[in-house]
Amino acid sequence: MRTEPALASLPGQLLLQIARAAIANELGQAVAQPEPAGQATDVLQAPGASFVTLNQQGQLRGCIGSLQAHRPLMADIQANAIAAALHDPRFAPLTRMELEITTVDVSVLSEMQPLPFASESDALAQLRPGVDGLVFEFGRYRSTFLPQVWKQLPDTRQFMAHLKHKAGLAPDFWAAEVRLQRYTVSKFKESEPTS
Repeated sequence: MRTEPALASLPGQLLLQIARAAIANELGQAVAQPEPAGQATDVLQAPGASFVTLNQQGQLRGCIGSLQAHRPLMADIQANAIAAALHDPRFAPLTRMELEITTVDVSVLSEMQPLPFASESDALAQLRPGVDGLVFEFGRYRSTFLPQVWKQLPDTRQFMAHLKHKAGLAPDFWAAEVRLQRYTVSKFKESEPTS
């Protein structure tokens, strides 16, 4: 899997262009897909995991991603951009007209790190608000929050409660079999469209 220093060499604008072009082409607009050059080509062809988030006027409009690297980063960004636009079950598919007023964020995930803990309090004490993305797992229940979610949920206890609720469990649920993994992201964000 790619290394963080290699990722740092990628121009964020390129990742945003890749995501936006994938959505535009899927919606029937003929947009040339950006052609990476040099080291960017190697990084984009290496396995990578990404999330693509769509917003309109500061409100979530779609978010789909991969937790594990299972295809080239460029293909992952393209597939997740299309899925966020058209297949997020929380929203109606994005229309061509809406694309103009939609901002695109691309988050490239680091490798997952298991988070060992003795209790929920111990796990909460280890979390780094604003830095850690977190995967919560218990049996078939699974959910994640990107590090960006800390802006809405800055308290670790509240963050964890909402993450459990997202997985389909009670906010106060805890069991010895709970597994946690954390990760960081390199985030790239388009500026808001001017109206």
